[in-house]
Amino acid sequence: MINAIGRRKSSIARIYLTKGDGKIVVNGKDYKAYFPQVHVQDNILQPFAAAAIEYSIYDLNVNVKGGGFKGQAEAVRMGIARALTKLNEDFRKPLKDQKLLTRDAREVERKKYGKPKARRSFQFSKR
Repeated sequence: MINAIGRRKSSIARIYLTKGDGKIVVNGKDYKAYFPQVHVQDNILQPFAAAAIEYSIYDLNVNVKGGGFKGQAEAVRMGIARALTKLNEDFRKPLKDQKLLTRDAREVERKKYGKPKARRSFQFSKR
């Protein structure tokens, strides 16, 4: 069993990779039920395509918390990429070329006092 952690925005995903028959379980549900959008499902399988291996020979058990569905999906994607790198060091180059091992550090900027949002100001009137 190989485990790895992926993070994105305020989401944290723990990945447990084992030999199996291609079941991907996210928080106790099938990944297609947990992430119903097709483009998000493709996002999760992207590391397998980059490493040019079939995902049907591995079982993935994923625990993910925090954030929204997009941040969670990208956290899962990063965790899978890290787990595949631990599995075989040869996968590192193709995964790194597609930036799947790089942590996207962009976070939501906090709201400041005297402003309605983080940077937006109230309308200015000279007179």
